[in-house]
Amino acid sequence: MIPAAGDGFDTVSRPWLAPYAAPGRQVAAALAKGGSVAETLAAQPAPIELDAGPLRFVPPDSAQADEAYEAFIHRTACVPTRDNRHDLFNGLAWLRFPQAKRRLNELQAAEIARAGIGGHRGPLRDALTLFDENGAVLDAPDALWRALVERDWQRLFVGGRALWREARLLVFGHALLEKLEAPRKPLTAHVLRAPGASASIANEDAAITAALQPAHLQGKPFVPLPVLGVPGWWGPNEDFSFYDDPPVFRPARVST
Repeated sequence: MIPAAGDGFDTVSRPWLAPYAAPGRQVAAALAKGGSVAETLAAQPAPIELDAGPLRFVPPDSAQADEAYEAFIHRTACVPTRDNRHDLFNGLAWLRFPQAKRRLNELQAAEIARAGIGGHRGPLRDALTLFDENGAVLDAPDALWRALVERDWQRLFVGGRALWREARLLVFGHALLEKLEAPRKPLTAHVLRAPGASASIANEDAAITAALQPAHLQGKPFVPLPVLGVPGWWGPNEDFSFYDDPPVFRPARVST
């Protein structure tokens, strides 16, 4: 249950966990003593107030069977939480990035109220769900961002490697964090660019929240990035042949 079990929430071998180090270590230590994920997260100070009150983590059977998950959170300020890693990382995201998570929930709830729940989410809810589960935010020099958009992996990770000292990739999606507990080369984030200048990422929660604009999200702004290609994130990528793997580092599509 505990991420990076036995190592005190290790952020050295798992650098993508670094933004979650403070709440993660507290929660991991508490889980090691027993108790459910919901109880452990609920014992942390409420990170934010929603319209319905301070955020709380509750057992999964607290929600009504006929009510959408996001609508229930918006109505009650309660997050149904199962005893698994997926919901643990979702809780850590709420603790670490409460403004961004509130923004995602508000937009989801508004769309549910407008269009209801059906077999098709619609473009905005699809984008919100994709970012919530698998998203990341990149703060990087223009040269790196252009190389990423163009899928020029050699320019991004080899020729521009030194520029990564001026960049930061922040993994937000809790499903992706869960998958990274067993790292595999093909794991890919859907990336948004951090708005504004480099310094904007200093307030990460506000920077992510500012990027969550409905018109922007509906335009499919995400760029795929195999996260274990990031310099310093995975030992094997020190050998540049790591990137000679077209099924993972796919070239850009050529229009015909």
